[in-house]
Amino acid sequence: KVDGTMNFVHGFPHSCISLGLLINKEAVAGIVYNPILEQLFTAKKGKGAFYNGRQIHVSQIKELSKALIMTEAGTSRDPERQKVLFENFKMIITKAHGIRTLGSAALNMCMVALGGADLNFEFGIHVWDIAAGDIIVREAGGVCIDPAGGPFDVLSRRVLCASTEELAQEMAKYLWQFYPERD
Repeated sequence: KVDGTMNFVHGFPHSCISLGLLINKEAVAGIVYNPILEQLFTAKKGKGAFYNGRQIHVSQIKELSKALIMTEAGTSRDPERQKVLFENFKMIITKAHGIRTLGSAALNMCMVALGGADLNFEFGIHVWDIAAGDIIVREAGGVCIDPAGGPFDVLSRRVLCASTEELAQEMAKYLWQFYPERD
């Protein structure tokens, strides 16, 4: 699946092909490739995560005040989702070190795996955009959970991945929640 199609249309080089292999709803292998910037992220269960052939690891950030957060506004114009989005932006601006929105869920998750960002969350995202990122983050030493703090469900259209469980749970405490229709 192509992720970041709006970026591609506009010539913004943050788009990719994302392919995840799931067995019983668990990601066991993933590939995310940005051909424009020649970025290749790969992972296989139990074998680690790699960026252009070099093994990668998440940061060890455990506190929201020190974390660089990634999220997306998305294309949905649902008024309730927009309200949640704005409230979460306000919260992040006051509690986190910084925020980025680059337009690709798969690449955002890979930035967490690489250690360039510390946490990524999104509501309304689809399984095909996060399956590969899930295994890549976990194999890089990170965690993927539900944004409310519970177990991750790849079909829920909700994701929060972070460098550490402590950071993930701290963020979950503060997030306004949105529950889209499931995949």
